[in-house]
Amino acid sequence: MHTYSESSPPSRSPSHDIHLDRILILDFGSQYSQLIARRVREAGVYSEIRPYDLPESDLRAFAPKGIILSGGPESVTISEAVRAPECIFHLGVPILGICYGMHTMVAQLGGGVEPSAHREFGYAQVRARGHSHLLREIEDQVSPAGFGLLDVWMSHGDRVSALPSGFKVIAETDNAPCAGMADDQRNFYGLQFHPEVTHTRQGKRILQRFVHEICGCGNRWTPENIIKDAIANVRATVGDDEILLALSGGVDSSVVAALLHKAIGDRLTCIFVDTGLLRLHEGDQVMTTFAEHLGIHVIRVNAEERFLGALRGMADPEQKRKIIGNLFITIFEEEAEKLRKTPEAQGADTASHADKIRWLAQGTIYPDVIESAGAATGKAHVIKSHHNVGGLPERMDLKLVEPLRELFKDEVRLLGVALGLPSEMVYRHPFPGPGLAVRILGEVKKSYADTLRLADAIFIEELHAHHLYDKVSQAFVVFLPVRSVGVMGDGRRYEHVVALRAVETVDFMTAHWAHLPYEVLERISTRIINEVPGISRVTYDISGKPPATIEWE
Repeated sequence: MHTYSESSPPSRSPSHDIHLDRILILDFGSQYSQLIARRVREAGVYSEIRPYDLPESDLRAFAPKGIILSGGPESVTISEAVRAPECIFHLGVPILGICYGMHTMVAQLGGGVEPSAHREFGYAQVRARGHSHLLREIEDQVSPAGFGLLDVWMSHGDRVSALPSGFKVIAETDNAPCAGMADDQRNFYGLQFHPEVTHTRQGKRILQRFVHEICGCGNRWTPENIIKDAIANVRATVGDDEILLALSGGVDSSVVAALLHKAIGDRLTCIFVDTGLLRLHEGDQVMTTFAEHLGIHVIRVNAEERFLGALRGMADPEQKRKIIGNLFITIFEEEAEKLRKTPEAQGADTASHADKIRWLAQGTIYPDVIESAGAATGKAHVIKSHHNVGGLPERMDLKLVEPLRELFKDEVRLLGVALGLPSEMVYRHPFPGPGLAVRILGEVKKSYADTLRLADAIFIEELHAHHLYDKVSQAFVVFLPVRSVGVMGDGRRYEHVVALRAVETVDFMTAHWAHLPYEVLERISTRIINEVPGISRVTYDISGKPPATIEWE
């Protein structure tokens, strides 16, 4: 398999290199490491996450303008505690340690860390001293004694007991005499609290101060610059070759399609496999957006009968996923082979392109490929990597192009808007790859899918009508394999049950059920029961994650 996009970007002229100013984040296993990277990028600066024990040669090759040490679940007070590479303290670049990152800085530079008698988890108010470059004039309010006060998020069980040489305290709480430290001469800083989380109200300003004023980074990482860079990269990589893309209608593949079309025009061919398990009118919307409005060559394959046939009698959710995934690959290969057939089979126009189809594009994004398990000790936080088209590149003898490989989901959405995709497509709620098959509990039937599609459309329509759609992170309807008695007019009926699910979340790792207004839920329930044949009861799922997952299967 070949890929043009590696973790270290290709060299470009300094004036156009969007990676020229970059921040390295060394990951000690924090649940917030990706959030740190996103906050740095929101400040217009490229950042990458690497394992805490990155070899010195790789670290120097990365050539960061600054380094951030993440938090982590361990304590530096134990004998086997992990440490940052010693070389970072001799590179001459600014360093910011957050929580565990600050503790390991202290321990490695000659200070002391001890278990705290009073652990701090959650909101806290920090007294900030204004004599450091990092926190100067950054405050939420001022105390009667003249200290700047910061509302922050804490999550620690240890505290600094002795500062290393050259450092001073720049923030404190009653339980943490050193909630922040600074060595302004070397530009080394540490924070006990987490500036990357939204609960720390001035967190963005603190990180912006670090990357711009202290590290000296510019604002190169913008959607417009990313698009220009990606287009140039694709053109330089594929030359006159053609690219195939499996278009699903999801955000990632949609943005890839728009980006590649801008880069190579009609040398992009999209294959859209309509499984019959999509949302109401979704297949038609995909064709309207890409084929009609954007002028992209899209081949639509109506495979509803094949998918429903393959799923007949299957109730196990994992088996349903495997069946759908394998059949999708089979159909995609069949359609790709048609495009690559000989002149006699396809005609001169198609044949002229056949031998030029050498690339497969996929919408891999940065969280998919982060692998902190690369740590030599294996103690770093493991984030699963995957390729969203499985083994297709090798099986089809195609090289791989992944233009979104460096981007987080929120960055992908910004690119989609900048590329002219409809906002309702770019900001649409997540939809599982197997589609409605995992929102129909048990066996999948066409009648169940049709019923679920209508109920789901009503739910989403009402959320939009009450301006609630953008206030929840994900909302959908689940079809339950049970029947319940109901009353319609003077008669009783024994029909199906559906469950509404709406959640609020930042990272989809944890989620709270959305407290939708009762009157809205009542209207949704009334409409579904009256307008969707076969449903007699509507329920609302009030489970959080954990213990429940967001999807039911």
